[in-house]
Amino acid sequence: MRNGFSVTRWWAIVLKEFLQLRRDRITFAMIIGIPIIQMALFGFAINTDPRHLPTAVIAADQSEFTRSFVAAMRNSGYFEIVATLPSQEEGRRALTRGDVLFVLDIPADFTRELVKGQRPSLRIDADATDSIAVGAALSALPGLVQGVLQKDMRGPLGGMAAPPAPAFDVQVHKQYNPESVTQYNVVPGLMGVILTMTMVMMTGLAITRERERGTMENLLATPVLPLEVTSGKIVPYVAIGLLQATIIVLAAHFVFGVPFVGSVLALYLSALLFIAASLAVGIMLSSLAQNQLQGVQLTFFYFLPNILLSGFMFPFAGMPRWARWIGETLPLTHFNRLVRAILLKGAGWADLWPSIWPMLLFMAVVMLVAVRVYRRTLD
Repeated sequence: MRNGFSVTRWWAIVLKEFLQLRRDRITFAMIIGIPIIQMALFGFAINTDPRHLPTAVIAADQSEFTRSFVAAMRNSGYFEIVATLPSQEEGRRALTRGDVLFVLDIPADFTRELVKGQRPSLRIDADATDSIAVGAALSALPGLVQGVLQKDMRGPLGGMAAPPAPAFDVQVHKQYNPESVTQYNVVPGLMGVILTMTMVMMTGLAITRERERGTMENLLATPVLPLEVTSGKIVPYVAIGLLQATIIVLAAHFVFGVPFVGSVLALYLSALLFIAASLAVGIMLSSLAQNQLQGVQLTFFYFLPNILLSGFMFPFAGMPRWARWIGETLPLTHFNRLVRAILLKGAGWADLWPSIWPMLLFMAVVMLVAVRVYRRTLD
């Protein structure tokens, strides 16, 4: 009979909980690892003022004025010249593939018109699917024009440095999202985020559920191969994922007005590949976990870098190089690019392939790991 609160019994319970935490290595790793990861990501990787954005130049006119403007773009810190392209067609392809965010087009008669006082224009095509990523860079362009005029318009041309109107200007053409509608960028990205959360969570509990319910013995008693178990548990959720993708696409187009320029077949094949990759991750985590709680913890541990480093919440180009390397290994990064390229840019298969093959490789590696860690005997 318990006569009241006992400090001895209470302390015994406390010690028991500490012992369980010490034995539960995954939970202990979550306690230590998640704060460290969050501090590293939010403190170092997240940047809402992206710089060194990839830029291509079509230089049909080479003069001291055009070279000064290109140098001013580079020195501003917002633009990083990564390619020199021969034509406007190549510039459009680079924007569609996502190789660059800006294409500077210098017309052939720019310098001749400039020295004659005819106020020529430079053209910059910007990939405005993510208006936040390019907004700060575009707002810096008028200052660059004024800096070039003050530097190079001297001597006989000095009177053109500060006329009522500048001697030349920059015309910005925002491609794919000219009105900078935030929903055009966010809503397509939600498809990948929702599929990641639901698909990994569902299959992340698949094998641990079998173990906790005691039905794992039945599976172990049957002559099934590990590959048959892991792949067989994935298939029923594929239909669920495709249904979710359909709902999101319909809502994006008819509720939020997101345009659908590309191929329906390309979108569904990309979604199918991403669903398979996400389900493979869930099966791998489920094979690693000892119970459903650990499965949920591992799912959250996987979901956190996906939501932060995939370019969904924060501009991908604004992250430091090491964060972009991590982001490039995540299937959500490539799926976000695929969905936005299909819906907003109408990209073809040749433009989509650079984002397709990393997901294929990721799925193969994860599926191999899931098969290797699948336990043929109960612990």
